[in-house]
Amino acid sequence: MQKTFWLPAVSLWRRELVRFARDRHRLFGSVGQPLVFWLLLGAGFEKSFAPAGIEGGYLEYIYPGTLLLILLFTAIFSTISVIEDRREGFMQAVLVAPISRLGLVMGKVLGGGTLAFLESLVFLVFLAFLDIPISFLSLGLTLAFLAVLGIALTALGFAIAWPMSSTAGFHAVMNLFLLPMWVLSGAFFPAEGASRWLAYVMAINPLSYGMQGLRQSLYLEEFGVTAHLWFCGAISVGFAAVTVGFAVWQVCRKKQ
Repeated sequence: MQKTFWLPAVSLWRRELVRFARDRHRLFGSVGQPLVFWLLLGAGFEKSFAPAGIEGGYLEYIYPGTLLLILLFTAIFSTISVIEDRREGFMQAVLVAPISRLGLVMGKVLGGGTLAFLESLVFLVFLAFLDIPISFLSLGLTLAFLAVLGIALTALGFAIAWPMSSTAGFHAVMNLFLLPMWVLSGAFFPAEGASRWLAYVMAINPLSYGMQGLRQSLYLEEFGVTAHLWFCGAISVGFAAVTVGFAVWQVCRKKQ
């Protein structure tokens, strides 16, 4: 068990961290672009969303959504390495080794999830500029949601990247699939102001519950620990489990 699961999982996890340390432009891309997005849209739509009754202003409203966007971008950047590893022959060498497919998936997913979590921590420093009464409990719950959502999005990106043969095709699918999931999670606008059919789509989007849980965790002093918060947490954990299972299924199904 140790040689077939833990050893490859830890080795691949470390490899993801080392690759990130050697390519620090990824930090700028994963955090810098959402930061610009947050500042420009937050300032640009501040007065437009004022009549909607959003408390704290739109810059504050979209802050949790920007945290989720950082996780999304990191998942995209991290799982591109699946395609690159196949081109370089590294993935073929891993597949012919007597290791667990689950260990392979968990190593890549935990590596990307760790990077997503760490990069989201960088963006948390901007809480100092917002009127959000953060506490140790709310910070702990926020970090828990960030960790779970980072794993879920990375595993989903891995499952999408696995059968891909080109990075261009991967980007096209990710932009067509994951970005709309983010937009329809309540990160960009509240479901209450959307049309009825769009609200239904947002209700069945599993990322919506991660977004709600992340938002309620940040505003724990206002909302408190509610049953809905636990429900959002359960949905997010279930979403992560399903995406990891989907990634393992992809690896076991497709021969390289």
